[in-house]
Amino acid sequence: MNDEAGMNNEGTTEQSFGRVMPAWKRVQVPAEVERLATAVVDEAFAVHQELGPGLLESAYEACLSHELRLREVNHQLQLPVPLNYKGIRIEVGYRADVVVEEKLLVELKAAEQLLPIHTAQVITCLRLKRFPLGLLINFNEILIKHGIHRVLNVPRSPGEVLAQEK
Repeated sequence: MNDEAGMNNEGTTEQSFGRVMPAWKRVQVPAEVERLATAVVDEAFAVHQELGPGLLESAYEACLSHELRLREVNHQLQLPVPLNYKGIRIEVGYRADVVVEEKLLVELKAAEQLLPIHTAQVITCLRLKRFPLGLLINFNEILIKHGIHRVLNVPRSPGEVLAQEK
């Protein structure tokens, strides 16, 4: 299997329960976003190798930001993510830990374990930003590879696919 097919769900027709996945649920992640995700993962490994687990989330955020700057990857920290609610704009519906080149969401944690609410927060922010991919990184792991999770913005309905394409 080539990397691109695996990363983009191309050729995937069955889920783990043997059900066929409809084409509208497949998420296409652009190559540029995959490149940025790889850069973030590489730098998360570098930070974790240097510091290990046990620090505050803010320390990992500052160090990851430093590594991304050294690599000349544009990013913003603690970016407010506005939302529209019944016709009004709410300026601070969510605050994203790291947004890379306005294409990739990175949510950082330093938790004993990730909870479903952490993934739900990433999914909600992906929908608000209309990004295809987010990374949820928990630095409080002995091996950082166990703390890095890709989260896709999977459409909930065929109509949502059309809304995202606009």
